[in-house]
Amino acid sequence: MTDLPPLQQLVAVMHRLRQECPWDAEQTHLSLVTYLVEETCEVIEALEDGDDADLVEELGDLLLQVVFHAEIAAERGAFDIDAVATGITDKLVRRHPYVFAAGEVPADLTGSWEQRKAAEKGRTSVLEGIPTRLSSLVRATKIINRARTRGVDLALPDEPITHDELQTSLRDLVARAQASGLDPDQVMRAAVRDLEQQVRASEADPTPG
Repeated sequence: MTDLPPLQQLVAVMHRLRQECPWDAEQTHLSLVTYLVEETCEVIEALEDGDDADLVEELGDLLLQVVFHAEIAAERGAFDIDAVATGITDKLVRRHPYVFAAGEVPADLTGSWEQRKAAEKGRTSVLEGIPTRLSSLVRATKIINRARTRGVDLALPDEPITHDELQTSLRDLVARAQASGLDPDQVMRAAVRDLEQQVRASEADPTPG
């Protein structure tokens, strides 16, 4: 096994664990969700507060989750880790024609990515494909970004703000909400629902107001 490249060694170890370790053998895609979320959060912590050694360790733990899910799928003949790698490689090449083909670099790289993604998946609404389990703040950010890159007409402010101003404003708003007996996350979720309604209304009637 030590003669194998590192990634293939990991796949081989995972394969053996599924056969010989009772705990690993009984895991399912759903039973591993908690660990996937936990390891993702630990990668973020390593990026924000750790060093390179921390990041290597946490990325390894996250990679294990990918390999684990691929091994479970391979056992039922659905797909394997090679299919996962091939899929993301093909996607990156396909969505970067200005790198891998003769296309020109688009002026709006984010918008170009979102438009290609929507076309590939046949999405007709900017709301499609945004996970409902995202935090309210992250979901709002995704919706607004997609709406702007896809040309959805929304009456939203766009005055520039600095990192420090945003940090202070968010902190102060949460503090004021707590002092006023309000749950800022609950209020934000309501704001996101209202934003979604605005998007749907604009997509149904795309004529600028």
